[in-house]
Amino acid sequence: MEGGLMMVLYLSLTVLALKIMVELWWRPRKIEQHFSKQGIKGPPYHFFIGNAKELFNLMSKASSKPMIHSHNILPRVLSFYHHWRKIYGGTFLVWFGPTVRLAVSDPDLIREIFISKSEYYEKMEAHPLIKQLEGDGLLSLKGEKWAHHRRIITPTFHMENLKLLIPLAGKSVGEMLDKWRMSESDKKDEIEIDVSKWYQTLTEEVITRTAFGSSYEQGKIIFRLQAEQMALAGEAFQKLSFPIYRFLPTKRNMKSWKLDKEIKKSLQNLINQRREKSTAEDETMGGGAGDHHHEVPKDLLGLMIQASLKESATDITPAARITVRDIAEECKSFFFAGEQTTTNLLTWTTVLLAMHPHWQDQARDEVLKVCGPRDVPSKDDIPKLKTLSMILNESLRLYPPAVATIRRTKADVELGSLKVPNGTEILIPILAVHHDQAIWGHDANEFNPARFTDGVARAAKHPVGFIPFGLGIRTCIGQNLAILQAKLTLAMILNRFTFSLSPKYQHAPTVLILLHPQHGAPIIFKHLVQSQDERP
Repeated sequence: MEGGLMMVLYLSLTVLALKIMVELWWRPRKIEQHFSKQGIKGPPYHFFIGNAKELFNLMSKASSKPMIHSHNILPRVLSFYHHWRKIYGGTFLVWFGPTVRLAVSDPDLIREIFISKSEYYEKMEAHPLIKQLEGDGLLSLKGEKWAHHRRIITPTFHMENLKLLIPLAGKSVGEMLDKWRMSESDKKDEIEIDVSKWYQTLTEEVITRTAFGSSYEQGKIIFRLQAEQMALAGEAFQKLSFPIYRFLPTKRNMKSWKLDKEIKKSLQNLINQRREKSTAEDETMGGGAGDHHHEVPKDLLGLMIQASLKESATDITPAARITVRDIAEECKSFFFAGEQTTTNLLTWTTVLLAMHPHWQDQARDEVLKVCGPRDVPSKDDIPKLKTLSMILNESLRLYPPAVATIRRTKADVELGSLKVPNGTEILIPILAVHHDQAIWGHDANEFNPARFTDGVARAAKHPVGFIPFGLGIRTCIGQNLAILQAKLTLAMILNRFTFSLSPKYQHAPTVLILLHPQHGAPIIFKHLVQSQDERP
């Protein structure tokens, strides 16, 4: 009896050992051989850890100290890609533990992945910490449910709807600039501001109005909790830890779990309140308030609640129907993506204009010419700020919020002339594409907004050379809002201030969820000669 048990145990351990060897040794070797026959190589796979050791060493060395004031940031930000591309070319294999990723930077191949053969590729699951923040909304949904949510949410982000937010957003920017003025130092109308922190607060305001509309005050409390949760996740990302760590009842984890519970409960309460009011509001609108209705921006929460109330079994399959949980998750997704992206765009553009006063002067001249004495640009002014559009595009090119993205094959697929097996992860280094001299010319690492004079389509030598918000059907839905808020904010700043880098500024672009300045962005602002009191 005892011998039989020992035999079973021995066989079980043998099978387990074989499975481990297959997964951690034999399969990676087969994958290496498969790609090697096609001329694709990469750093050799090491048992269990893959290329983790080299990756960590390259990234640590690159980010150990600030860099000179140059826009050639690829060697610092994606040091592993920069290093191995020089050895293996633009398409190569890299191992994240026993998981292989095929790095692809050829714009023709990227177009296949995102557009012409997009049905063969799926978005990857986010890191569990990010997943907790971004919610289970558009960022992570797939298939029919994703398409259904996208259709419902899209009207929120139509430019005509977003323009209705300009007066409120302008008021938030004005209040921020007034606070700057009040905190001036004794140095002749000069003030030093770390803009990244201020822009974060400002963006939270505008995002909350777009998401919650009439429920703004309650929404603000919920999103403040989510901002706390984002800060905790940021701390966790800066520390190396084992996957099991996030399940342990540590002080940080317990605080994060409590916040998550509070956010979900508060969102569901708010949604239920709005649902109850929704029918009564619709009746009021139908009773002759139509003209007024068109002047009120459509908010994300309102649109999703209307859709959930209108749905019937014949419209859509039960699995895709909008629930209270769905609405809550979309609000979380929108706050996470919108706040991060817009804050980073504003921060890097301000840094770039501080570094390049010639372009700052050009942008200011345009703002003063288009907006005249108006402190807040009107909805008709914003589209006329062409120089500012060019500057924002060049900022997104040099410092894209997401420096890379990952897709996974859903079947065996031909990518260009390559045969790529089912389940292969594809790494698309957006930053490398944006800094590629073959696509952007010899000045690819220089700040030159003039390259966008004739718009995005003609700026690069390849139409897929510019992808800061992704490409194809999963293009970032909130890009119009990010651009609009950035234009409005910068126009109002340029109207009041000239600015330059603080001597304290250290140029250290780094990735923490998205691309941000590692040591903040301290900027010195000086009032324009025309004082605020002289404005009409």
